[in-house]
Amino acid sequence: MQTIDRMRRIAVGYACALAFAALLNYIPGLTDAQGRTFGIFALDIYDDSLHLASALWAGWAAWTSRSAAVAFLQIFGTLYFLDGVLGVFTGVGFLDLTIFILGPQPGSLIMKFLASAPHLVLGGFAMFAGFILSKRA
Repeated sequence: MQTIDRMRRIAVGYACALAFAALLNYIPGLTDAQGRTFGIFALDIYDDSLHLASALWAGWAAWTSRSAAVAFLQIFGTLYFLDGVLGVFTGVGFLDLTIFILGPQPGSLIMKFLASAPHLVLGGFAMFAGFILSKRA
């Protein structure tokens, strides 16, 4: 029996995490009266679509090959992390085009950071896995 490579396992993890993110708005009790998930994240159909497309990309990469999984982690991680950095400073990201549609948004730095934290953590780990861990395994 063949074991699955570590990079491909990580990509599977991202496929699951991103699919879960796409479903968050549809799980009863996770959104507040303003429609914010966990009272922090204002997710919409565009965000859900991007999360689902990213989940499918991660799943395809994991299924295809180790090199596809590494490329996914490197490209996705970089884009997702940069989206999070922009979110900390402007309150919106570029992946869903809100920086171009709405421009920078007001709000406290802590709320902007909390709303961007998933992108910073997931993007940062994906970059670490794709650029560093992939060289070790």
